[in-house]
Amino acid sequence: MRTKLLQYFWICCFGFAATVLGQVPRDSAAVKKAGPPTRSPRSEKPRGKKPMPKDFVPLPDRWRDIKTPPYEKNVQGRWYDPYNQNVLKGDYPILGQNTFLVFTAATDNSVDIVRLPTPSGVSTANVQNQNFFGQGERLVSLNTLRFSIDFYHGQVAYRPRDWELRITPVFNLSYVALRENNGVKINVRNGANRTDRQIAFQELSLEKHLGNVSDHYDFVSFKGGIQRFGSDFRGFIFNDLNLGGRLFGNFHSNRYQYNLAYFYMLEKDTNSELNTIFLDRNQRVYIANLYRQDLFTLGYTGQLSFHYNNDRASFYIDTNGFPIRPALIGTVQPHTVNAYYLGWTGDGHFGGFNVNHAFYQVLGNDSFNQLANRRIQLNAQMAALELSIDKDWKRYRTAVFYASGDPNPQDNVGQGFDTIIDQTAFAGGPFSFWNLQGIRLMGVNLVNKTSLLPSLRSSKAEGQPNFVNPGLLLFNFAFDAELTPKLKAVLNGNYLRFVNTISLQQFLNQPAISNHLGIDYGLGLIYRPFLNNNAIFTLSATALSPLAGFTSIYQSKQTLFSVFTSLVFTY
Repeated sequence: MRTKLLQYFWICCFGFAATVLGQVPRDSAAVKKAGPPTRSPRSEKPRGKKPMPKDFVPLPDRWRDIKTPPYEKNVQGRWYDPYNQNVLKGDYPILGQNTFLVFTAATDNSVDIVRLPTPSGVSTANVQNQNFFGQGERLVSLNTLRFSIDFYHGQVAYRPRDWELRITPVFNLSYVALRENNGVKINVRNGANRTDRQIAFQELSLEKHLGNVSDHYDFVSFKGGIQRFGSDFRGFIFNDLNLGGRLFGNFHSNRYQYNLAYFYMLEKDTNSELNTIFLDRNQRVYIANLYRQDLFTLGYTGQLSFHYNNDRASFYIDTNGFPIRPALIGTVQPHTVNAYYLGWTGDGHFGGFNVNHAFYQVLGNDSFNQLANRRIQLNAQMAALELSIDKDWKRYRTAVFYASGDPNPQDNVGQGFDTIIDQTAFAGGPFSFWNLQGIRLMGVNLVNKTSLLPSLRSSKAEGQPNFVNPGLLLFNFAFDAELTPKLKAVLNGNYLRFVNTISLQQFLNQPAISNHLGIDYGLGLIYRPFLNNNAIFTLSATALSPLAGFTSIYQSKQTLFSVFTSLVFTY
């Protein structure tokens, strides 16, 4: 840079000297004799020609005044056109030159026809039925309309936004039709059907860019309010939309990313699981994690994390009238759970193999576990590993999942693993019956919806963790096929086994429950007609064939099934 400046300086000096020497005679007498200089004909301003244009022309609006060349992607769109240039999608600023608005509307409509173990209730719908479990078929319809508004400021091509305001109101309509009473409401006179409506704010947050920490746009930002946060790659421990504050950023040229988060948990609506504004859940969650990209090898990201769940003693009855906190299990007494999770997870690839793994150790205490009937210390583990390989348009997957079970409910150590609020995308996800459905058992859930853990918890969203449970060992085999650019098929199978059934035997007062839980299998199709995510059609058919352990609990060898369809449209 210095050399170029010196070159430029000497060129200017020589040019100036040449100009002076060429116009001014060396002898001053010659100047007097020659008289006043005459103007050269070439120096006269030519007539009939326009002045030369200026080097810089000010443009009031650099986004709209600069005319782009004709091109397919530069088509000026209308406000309702999400594919071309649109002010509602952030292609042009809505205020000034650096303030943008991104508006998103989405509707999610799903229908699930399912057979689940369903108690006959205190007044069975079929007067001839003498069994505890009645007719388990049901129809569940969920319809959600979501609007999201992102109002932000900043030039975000190479740097974070200076600030961002995000608002996401959600409208939900749900309908459930059972074949037994006492399932949708605690009062049997409400029958077997339920229609419920809910309006909530799932996001209401403000994000502020605090500053940069390097010349590579490594930054520090803070986000406060109701916001989405997932603490790991697959949602094993915490994945929720809730009220909190988060300090986050990166460093070392974005090789490291970190989060420091605190959540003041809000109560959830029972049927929609949407937030209820200004209703305290009596739960505080603290999370810290650190990601390292290209750890060990290019393409692999590792993560270390810490979670602290402070779930305080409280009484709560859900929207349908069922007691949730404390759960109707063992000795019913309010209690406080203090759980500390230490975790190591990773996601990426080693050579041709895709790898995703997780390991968590939970420590802490429960002031009064209801099955143990005493105060307990926590010492439980969870481990997961998924390996996959891609062959052209095919992907072959295999996975194993382990959550420790409690071998002795009568001692003062809880060894059954449970989470804070998980949304697990592992071992099949929506194409696994065990993961997709919540299976009820005697006032609690054997497993909660979108979870893998048989934790005997009253509710994942509203109930407290229970660390005296049977645990789970799962083996998964799956096959994904991109049949066409628009159509994807998923074939999934799981073998499920309890780790230890002693806690189940005590809870049900039933001896000799087998560890063999069931065979879970499913087939799914995902169709994107426009080759993007503006329209996604999902269809899955899943089933669970009971083995000896499941048959012992529910006194039935009947295969459970689910036919699930979802239509998602996004603007």
